[in-house]
Formats: sequence, structure tokens, C-alpha cells
Amino acid sequence: MSEQSGEQAGEQNGEQASEQAGERSRDPDRTRAEVVAALTAAGRDSSAASVAFHSAVAARQDLGATETKTLDLLQRHGALTAKELAEHSGLAPASVTGLVDRLERKGYVRRVKHPTDKRRVLVEPRPEKLAELAPLFDDWAREVHELYEEFSTGELETVLRFLTGATARQRAATRRLSGTE
Repeated sequence: MSEQSGEQAGEQNGEQASEQAGERSRDPDRTRAEVVAALTAAGRDSSAASVAFHSAVAARQDLGATETKTLDLLQRHGALTAKELAEHSGLAPASVTGLVDRLERKGYVRRVKHPTDKRRVLVEPRPEKLAELAPLFDDWAREVHELYEEFSTGELETVLRFLTGATARQRAATRRLSGTE
């Protein structure tokens, strides 16, 4: 099977699963257990798609997936200390040091002195390098925003509450696994 036809089949399967999930969510006879099972499966599928997407983005820029997610943290939060990066990512502090070293060698970040505490060092993203990543997200971001239009504000608030809760729990699980909790 060609790569393109495999991608098309994956998209068709995703569209069919989305349609089926929409149909089932309107089925009043569907049990909570069935919905939870479907949500668990959809979450796993979403996670796999996210990992695959971010791995593809990372490969285009000779980065690892953890490196791209660290750059995302820095883009969203601004300059952070290594300790703060560890807290936000759930990674062990020793892992963050090596991660920052790699990103600095590749030109994506620089270490700068903290403006008020000269003993601390901040990891600062280099906007000109981050700009190289932005076009890789354009199509996906547009498509997600189109998807938002299919939901009411109340439905989006429910999705937001679920994603926020799931993310907090996954970060806690990451800290437990990495021994930082």
C-alpha cells in the first residue's frame, strides 16, 4: 500500500469513527460503560495520532518529539528555568539538562541570566528558529478550528473540562513514572 493511500485510508477510518461516535452519542440506549469504552478508545487513538504528528514534525526539523514539546512549552510560557521546564513537562531535572543542551546546540534556545536573580539561568526560545516550525502546523490548526465550528460553546466547554482534567492526571502519572513526585 502506498504511503498516500495509507494516509487516505487512515483519514477515512478517522472520519467514519467520528461519524459513528456522533451517531452513538445521540443513542439514548447506549450505556455509560459503552460510552466510557468508546471514549477510552478514542483517547488512545488521539494520543497515537498526536505522537505520530509530532514525530513527523520533529523529523522534518531534526528534532525529537520531546524537543518539540519543550519548544511548545517555551513558546507558550516564555523563558523558564530548567526546574520550571521539569515541572511543566514532568521530566526529571537531569533529563531537562540534556534536553536543553541539545536544543541549544541546534539553535532553538539560549541560556540567559535571570533578570533579577543572577544565580539563576533561564532557557529562552529563539523566535527566529521557532518561526521555522510554524508552517508545519498550519493545515492541522486550520482543520481543528473548522472542527470547533461543529460544536456549541457549551459542548466545547465540556471538551475543555475533560481535556484539562485528563492532562492534569497524565502529568501526575508522568511525574510518578519519572520519580519526580
